[in-house]
Formats: sequence, structure tokens, C-alpha cells
Amino acid sequence: MKTFKNTAGGQQAGFSLVELTIVVVILGVLAMMAVPRYQTAVERAKASEAYTYLAQIEGAQERHNARTGEYAKQLGRLDIKVKKPNHFTVGNFTSYNWQTQWELRLTRAGASSGFGAYTVTWNQDGFVRSRSSIHTDLIPVL
Repeated sequence: MKTFKNTAGGQQAGFSLVELTIVVVILGVLAMMAVPRYQTAVERAKASEAYTYLAQIEGAQERHNARTGEYAKQLGRLDIKVKKPNHFTVGNFTSYNWQTQWELRLTRAGASSGFGAYTVTWNQDGFVRSRSSIHTDLIPVL
């Protein structure tokens, strides 16, 4: 810290312009590294909403299949009332054989922190990576 004389003869403490510039540059570099990580963490939390929703649907589909011998073709036929995801639009069930398989796709709605629009696809076996377009960084640990 530098000391400066003021006109009254006393001394005044302060930082030089160079020292302040260095601090501002360091804070800028730290912010450049932290903001993308923060945005990824926020988007990963939003993506986990899709996984939680689809896992609940999978359990309800298995119960429906155990009772009726086939998977449900509509969400309303399942034995649960699941709140629709806030950050995703829910597609329709699809299948080529309702007795053995089903598939449901969620699409990210709205801004996604630079990741663009993406989908999460689920079927009777769980998450289907090959039919999903979600970025690898956003996939929660299953």
C-alpha cells in the first residue's frame, strides 16, 4: 500500500492505478472461468428434472403393464399424477408393440444456457442415449 502526502501535510493511504487495474483484471479472469461452470450447473439441475419425471413414468408404465399386459398409450391411463416439467415439453408415447415396448421424449423448452434445444428420450429400459440429443455435460449420474 502506498502512502501519499496530502496538501495539509498529513499522509493519506491508497492504492495506485496499476494495483487497482491488476485486481480488476484478476477478477475478470476469475469471472470468465466461473460463469460457464455456473451456467452448466444450472442447466444440469434443469435437465435432472426430465430424468426424475421420466423415471417416475417408467415405474408407472411397468405397473400398468403388470396389470393389463401392455404399456399405456396415454399419460392419463397411468396410476400416478405427475406434475409436468417446468423446463420441458412432454411428447406422446410411441411404440410399434405396446405389449413389449414404449418410448417418451421430452424437449427442452426455452433458453438453455447456450446448450440449445435438446431432447431426453426414455423407454421401458430407461434413458436412451442414442435417441437423445442432450449434451454429455448435462447428463446426471444415474
